[in-house]
Amino acid sequence: MTTTIPEPRIDTTRAILTGDDRPPRRRPRGRPRWGTWITLAIVVVFAFAPVYWLLVTSLTPDRLVFRFPPALFPTEITFEHYLDVFGRPELFGYLRNSVIVSLVTAVLSVVVSMYMGYAFSKYRFRGRTSLMYFVLSSQMFPQALLLVTLYLVFAQFGLLNSYLALIVSFTTFTLPLCVWMLKGFFDNLPDDLIEAARIDGAGPWRIFHSVIMPLAAPGLVASGLFAFVRGWNDFIFALTLAGPDKQTLPPGLVNTYISEASTAWPELMAASLLVSVPVAVAFMLLQRFLVGGITAGAVKG
Repeated sequence: MTTTIPEPRIDTTRAILTGDDRPPRRRPRGRPRWGTWITLAIVVVFAFAPVYWLLVTSLTPDRLVFRFPPALFPTEITFEHYLDVFGRPELFGYLRNSVIVSLVTAVLSVVVSMYMGYAFSKYRFRGRTSLMYFVLSSQMFPQALLLVTLYLVFAQFGLLNSYLALIVSFTTFTLPLCVWMLKGFFDNLPDDLIEAARIDGAGPWRIFHSVIMPLAAPGLVASGLFAFVRGWNDFIFALTLAGPDKQTLPPGLVNTYISEASTAWPELMAASLLVSVPVAVAFMLLQRFLVGGITAGAVKG
């Protein structure tokens, strides 16, 4: 019994255009793509090098922090800087303020943006397109330009040095992106679901809360997490609009460890690393919803 070896297939179009009738070369399977791995390694180093340096500095004794050349790996390890963080009660006050402001900002942003996004997606009314782009245009202005205006408005109404000033200012900046993210998510939900609910006798509010909202959970989580991180990380508005009793962690850490005479870098690094843990845990727990919500919201509607 003879075995026939098939001849390699030749692309006739390529052969006519180039005059080369040799079969195209194929990349051997199993060969590592060094360019991809090198690029990935560079991205990983760029992303995690600051975090690693935070950790190294927070574990280094004070007398070794400013040595030259700096050591990539600590030769001596101390936890006194972390003990100093836990020994400062004012930091727990800043932490409480950050949690309150960030959670309320996230909830308020999601509640307002889900109704606006649903209206823009499923209803047709006069001025809809203009209003949509008007909401988006608010993202074109640098947020720092609005600081003076917001400060004067809050001072006029007696809202300075309060949670409400921070919550309103943070929600002002998170709302446009949340609205457009949820609009893109609602655009992907078929209108047949709404029509079926109407046939069953459900009203507009019942349709939205019982049919649409459960399906839109990934988008709601993604929008809420974005708003939470915005409120958690803000520095300039929290420093300007809130007094010492209502300041959040970013300006609180600066006021605690940075002064005109000196800066307690190891303690600041330890505190910065600790306050990053809640956000990192939230991202890990909600990663599945976050990816699904952002991907769905990015589809053109």
